[in-house]
Amino acid sequence: MFVSMPQDSRHCVLSFLILSRWAGTLLLSLAVAGIGLQPAAVAQTPVAAVAASAEIAPPHGQVEYLWPAGAPGAVGAEEQDKPHLEIFGAPGTGPHTAVIVCPGGGYTHLAYDKEGTRIAEWLNLRGITAFVLTYRLAPRYRYPEPILDGYRSVRWVRSHAQQFAIAPDRIGMWGFSAGGHLVGMVGTHFDAGNAQAADPIDRVSDRPDFVISSYGGLTLQPGVAKPGAMNSLLGDHPAPGLVEDLSPDKHVTAQTPPYFLYATTTDQSVPPLSSAVFYTALVRAGVPAEIHIFQQGPHGTALAQGYPALSAWTGLLENWLRQNGWIAAFASAPTH
Repeated sequence: MFVSMPQDSRHCVLSFLILSRWAGTLLLSLAVAGIGLQPAAVAQTPVAAVAASAEIAPPHGQVEYLWPAGAPGAVGAEEQDKPHLEIFGAPGTGPHTAVIVCPGGGYTHLAYDKEGTRIAEWLNLRGITAFVLTYRLAPRYRYPEPILDGYRSVRWVRSHAQQFAIAPDRIGMWGFSAGGHLVGMVGTHFDAGNAQAADPIDRVSDRPDFVISSYGGLTLQPGVAKPGAMNSLLGDHPAPGLVEDLSPDKHVTAQTPPYFLYATTTDQSVPPLSSAVFYTALVRAGVPAEIHIFQQGPHGTALAQGYPALSAWTGLLENWLRQNGWIAAFASAPTH
C-alpha cells in the first residue's frame, strides 16, 4: 500500500536511506577486507562527524572521459573507443593523495573488479582518492593508444586537482600485470606539459609523483621477459627499436619517480626478474625504491586475500605510503 506524505518528508526519508546505504556499503567493504572495527574506534566517531561527512559525500562511481570530444587515434565512437576514469573519492575535505589504478589483463581485457574497484576501496579506506583507468585494448588498439591513455590520465587528474580536493604533487599510479607495464612506461616517459597548448589539460605534467607496480612487465629484455609477452600491444613482429622503447627498465633516469615493486617467485606469467631488473635500474639511477618478491604466489594475486603466504604485502605497501607522506597522518586505517 502506498502512503502519501508531504514532499519535504519524502526528501528526508530519501536522505536517510541514502545515508544508510552509504554506511552499509562501508561496513560491507570493511568486512570483505577482513577488517574488524574495534569498539573504541567506533566510540571516537561522533554522530556530528558522520553527518558532516555525509554532507560532503565524495564522488563514488562518477565517470569522466579523458577526451570528451574523441580520443586521438580512435577508430570509432563506441564505449571501447572512449578511455575514461571512474572516480572513487576519499571522505573528508582534503587535500587528498590520488592514485590512478590501472587493472591488468594482457592489454586485451581488464580485471576491473579484482584489480580496479577493490583496489580503489582499499585506497579510500586509507584516505586516498582513487581513479580507475579504462584504457584502450587490443586487438582494436595497439601501441601507442593504451600508453597515451596512461599519460592523459595523469594530466587529467592533475588538471582537476582542485575540483576533487587533490594535492597536485601527490598523484600516483598503481598498475597490475599489463597495467604494471603501463605505469612503468608512464613513470619513465613523461614531460612537463605544453604551456602553450590549447587544451588546458595538456599544459600540466604527466609525471606521476610515485608508482606502484604489482607483478608488472617492467622489461622486455630477452631472457627475462617471456617470448611474445607484449604481442597484444606491439603485434607479432615489432621492430627492434620499438621493443627497446617499450622496455621501461631501459629508460630509468634520476628524474624517474619513486617505485614500490611487488612480485612472486612462482609467477608463471610475468617472471619476478622483470621487477628485479627494473629495481636494479632504479637503484643505479639513485631513485628511491622498495621491492618485495615473495617465495610463493601465482600471477594475479591483487590484494592477496586468500593467500596466507602473501598476507604481509599490503601492509608493507601501506608502510611505504605512510613513510613517504602519501597517506596523511590523520588517515589511520584499521590494522588487519
